Amino acid sequence: MCGADATVVDHIKPHRGDQALFWNWNNWQALCTGCHSSVKQRQEVDFLRNRRLGIVKITQP
Repeated sequence: MCGADATVVDHIKPHRGDQALFWNWNNWQALCTGCHSSVKQRQEVDFLRNRRLGIVKITQP
């Protein structure tokens, strides 16, 4: 994201406990710690807040 050396493997689509998605290397991206800690974590918080507010619905396959 920022161009710094990658130090963290991030899940592009949050796995939310789905082991198949957790271990799917097509769902991985390399990020530096700063990007993972700020950008990705902010996205997670936004998603959870929106889900709690009913803006985002989770459907099971």
